[in-house]
Amino acid sequence: MAPPRKPFVRALGDLTRHAIDPMAAKAGFGQSDILVNWQEIAGERLASVSEPQRLQWQARAPNRPPDQPPDPANLVLQVEGAFALEFQHVAPLIIERINARLGWRCVGRIIIRQGPVRRRTQKRKPPLPPAPEFIDAAAKIASGVEDDALRAALTRLGARALSEKTAQK
Repeated sequence: MAPPRKPFVRALGDLTRHAIDPMAAKAGFGQSDILVNWQEIAGERLASVSEPQRLQWQARAPNRPPDQPPDPANLVLQVEGAFALEFQHVAPLIIERINARLGWRCVGRIIIRQGPVRRRTQKRKPPLPPAPEFIDAAAKIASGVEDDALRAALTRLGARALSEKTAQK
C-alpha cells in the first residue's frame, strides 16, 4: 500500500509563518503571534499608536530545575508619546490578552518606550467590480467545474484577472 500523500493545498498562514518566525525570533519572539495579531490584542485604536519591539527574557538561574517553565518575559512596546500614560493603565489587560492567546504566562510586564511608530498603510479601497463581459468570459471558462461554490469563486477570480490584464495594456 502506498504511503498517504501530503495535501497540496496549504493555508497561507502556514506558509508566511515560516518566513516571519525567524525574523521574529531575532527580536526575542518565539513565534510571530504577538506581532501578527497585535491589532486584535491591543485593539484597533491602541495598535495604531503602538508597536511591539521585542521580548526580553530573563536568564535562567543555574539552580532552577529544567522542567520548570521560564520566568515571564518583558514586552518592549514602542508607543507614541501622548499614549504612554494610557498604555500604563491598560498594560494588565494587554498582558492578560497576550497570555490567553499564547496559552501560557509568556509576558509578565510591559516596558513602554516613547517614540514614533511606523504608520500602517491605510486600507485600499476595493477595486471596481469587473465589467459584465469579463464575468461572462470567466463563467464560460469555469463552466466545467461541478462544485457550485468553487465555480463561483473561480468565476470571480477569473473576471478580476481578465479585467486587470486588460487594464495593464
